[in-house]
Amino acid sequence: MFDFYKIINFRIKIIGIKIIIKKGKKVGMREINVNLITKNIKEMCIEANHFLSEDMKKTFDKAVKTEKSPLGRQVLNQLQENLDIAGKEMIPICQDTGMAVVFINVGQDVHFTEGNLEDAINEGVRQGYIEGYLRKSVVSDPIIRENTKDNTPAIIHYSIVSGDKVEIIIAPKGFGSENMSRVFMLKPADGIEGVKEAILTAVKDAGPNACPPMVVGVGIGGTFEKCALMAKKALTRNLEEKSPIKYVDELEKEMLEKINRLGIGPGGLGGTQTALAVNIEVYPTHIAGLPVAINICCHVNRHAHRVL
Repeated sequence: MFDFYKIINFRIKIIGIKIIIKKGKKVGMREINVNLITKNIKEMCIEANHFLSEDMKKTFDKAVKTEKSPLGRQVLNQLQENLDIAGKEMIPICQDTGMAVVFINVGQDVHFTEGNLEDAINEGVRQGYIEGYLRKSVVSDPIIRENTKDNTPAIIHYSIVSGDKVEIIIAPKGFGSENMSRVFMLKPADGIEGVKEAILTAVKDAGPNACPPMVVGVGIGGTFEKCALMAKKALTRNLEEKSPIKYVDELEKEMLEKINRLGIGPGGLGGTQTALAVNIEVYPTHIAGLPVAINICCHVNRHAHRVL
């Protein structure tokens, strides 16, 4: 026979659990419909491919004024004219509208509804590249090389952070500069001088292929893949924002000065503005290693940033 009281107690417990869960959602969780993610990703893909971010505008304008080579100034003026036309007439800044790289920081108090987050991100990229008439450059297989026709899938990097906000950074990455990326697995004995040499080597080897004046992202530490990810993320850091680590801030200034003394110049045609900025990120590493990655971006360094 069924124990009537046990059944009643069990149902009371279930109801209690439901009340607690419901209350928890109401107080501690923020629900975000994934359609909002799709909408913002779409808009950001179009935005990043047509307009420079504010920090890039200021840095580029400064480079135009400080370039000492007449030919270098001419190249920079032409690039600036191209940027103005792109913004006014809604024409992509560059014909290579890149592979969409997405950095998304998700607050642990966020609950996504009405679908899958990764699908929503890729749908935003698909809509952005189709509706924005942006070039579709992604192939479904690196060997077979059949175009996906909508620039998906994106490269997505997730981080879970505190709070109830979602931070999104879109960085469409063209492959003229991406192909100039380098990873150096240095020995600890190589020290900071080895790091400097690695950065200069990467920039020298890149030469005009990275469409200078370039922005140089550097990742130091971690592992093989971690330093490369840091180098990519470093490109999205506001160029007016200094590193909070003193030696890193000093290293960024030193490397920018040394790179601009290489003489590569705007368009690789000579001049004093080979790089607009050097952004460096560091991370703890193993006692036996000193990984260094350099990810170079062209003169537009496309990225868009939003917090939902």
